[in-house]
Amino acid sequence: GQLERFYLPVSKLIKDEHIKKKVTQVIGLTGGQGTGKSTISNILKIILKDAFNLKTVIFSIDDFYKTYQERKKMSKKIDKLFITRGVPGTHDTKMLLQCIKNLKNKNFKNMNIPKFDKSTDDRLQKKKWLKVKKKPNIVIFEGWCVGAIAQENKDLKFPINKLEKQKDNKKVWRKKVNFELKKDYKKIFNLIDKLIFLKVPSFKYVLKWRLLQEKKLRITSKGNKTMSNKQIENFIMYYERLTKHMLKTLPKKADAVISIDKKHRLKSIKFN
Repeated sequence: GQLERFYLPVSKLIKDEHIKKKVTQVIGLTGGQGTGKSTISNILKIILKDAFNLKTVIFSIDDFYKTYQERKKMSKKIDKLFITRGVPGTHDTKMLLQCIKNLKNKNFKNMNIPKFDKSTDDRLQKKKWLKVKKKPNIVIFEGWCVGAIAQENKDLKFPINKLEKQKDNKKVWRKKVNFELKKDYKKIFNLIDKLIFLKVPSFKYVLKWRLLQEKKLRITSKGNKTMSNKQIENFIMYYERLTKHMLKTLPKKADAVISIDKKHRLKSIKFN
C-alpha cells in the first residue's frame, strides 16, 4: 500500500542522509495548497520515530508570515497587494533564517517557533508558539513555496490572471516577489538538505482542493473568519504564477517527486 510505496522510501531517503551527514537534516516538503503537506509530514514523523528512532520537528513556512500590521505597512510602502499573505515577501525571512540556522547549529539553543492563525490572519501570541527544547535529528520544513526558484525577468512581462491584469499592471508586485525569491528566500532554501515535491496534476486542482479545505475550516473554526468560494478563487490568484512556475521547474530539481492524481491520491514517486 501507500506505506510501502511512498512513506517508507521517503523515510529511508531521509534516514540515509542523516546517517551520512550525522547532523540535523532539513527536509523541504513542498507543493501547492491543499496537497496534504501537513498530513504527509505527520506520517513521516511517526515513521522516522518508530522505525529509525529519529526525533523530528515539523513547521510550516506559513507560520512565518509577517504580522497583519507588518503586511499593512508593506502594502502602503511597496504595493497594496502585499496585505494578502502568501507570496514571497509576506514572510519574516530574517526570523525564518535564524530559526533554521539554529536548528542546524551544533550549539543549538532552546527556541520557540512562531505559529500563525489563518482564521484571524495574524501571528499567535508567544505562549502558543512551538517550543523546541532539544536539538532534533530531522526538521520537516513544509510550505507551498518552499524550494521555489525565481523566474526569468522576461517571464514576468505578461499577466497570468485577472488579479495581475487589474491590480498589478505596473508589475511592481510580481517583480518584488521575484526579487525576494532571488535574495532572502534563496538563502533559506539553500539550507534544505533534501527537497520533496508533491506534484499536482494541474493548477486547477489547487483551487478545487483549496475549496475543500475551506469547507472543512468553516466547520471547525467556530465562527472565525473563513472565506467564501468567490474569495478563495481570488485568493488563489495570488498563488497562481509561482505554483505554475514550480510545476515547470521542481520536477527536475527536487530530490523526490510524488505525483498526486486527480482524485487526490498519491500516484507515483520518482527519485532524482
